[in-house]
Amino acid sequence: MGKAMNGKVYSVQGVELRSIELDDDVFGLPVNDDVIWYAITNELANKRQGNACTKDRGEVHGSNAKPYKQKGTGRARRGDKKSPVLVGGGVVFGPKPRDFSYSIPKKMKRLAMKTILSLKAQSDTLKIVEDFTVESGKTKDLAGILKNLAKEERTVIILKDNDPRLKRAGANIPWLHFLSYNRLRAHDLFYGRQILMLETAAKNLSEFYGSAGEAE
Repeated sequence: MGKAMNGKVYSVQGVELRSIELDDDVFGLPVNDDVIWYAITNELANKRQGNACTKDRGEVHGSNAKPYKQKGTGRARRGDKKSPVLVGGGVVFGPKPRDFSYSIPKKMKRLAMKTILSLKAQSDTLKIVEDFTVESGKTKDLAGILKNLAKEERTVIILKDNDPRLKRAGANIPWLHFLSYNRLRAHDLFYGRQILMLETAAKNLSEFYGSAGEAE
């Protein structure tokens, strides 16, 4: 672990409990707008289905016959009724199914996550909370905890592991999102108005994205 900075740990009642050391290489970096933009744009592109499809004049259903003779009518020269200039005809240069996904360098993605974590830590929108779960899996039990920790606005909880009970309890809360410490998403993290990070997740992030993790 590199240089360390201190963060406050809160109880599920919203009371400050203790301090925790956070890796400065993960939570104390200067904001890099460029890598954040690249990471978010990459995630949005990779989510695109690319299903849009139009038919050109060769694919539209209809006759290939010329509707009237070429000369002598006084009208414009006309091919078949599938012409793109006619209603119901083909589409010129319309979209076809395609893959929008692409890759960006792993180091860039890691830097983007660390930059966003640093941004949230420095803007006081990141709060570290003692490890907790919701054994009942009930939304009302989780809502009682969140009442002490967050307002009803876009909130992200960073988990130390995959906690199905906690995720089940939060499934009916529309403004709540869950991320695992080792599977962060730049878009959700950046646009989260509040970030609640479990204490063990904070320690794991310092190891996963810190200088030791970079060496692996």
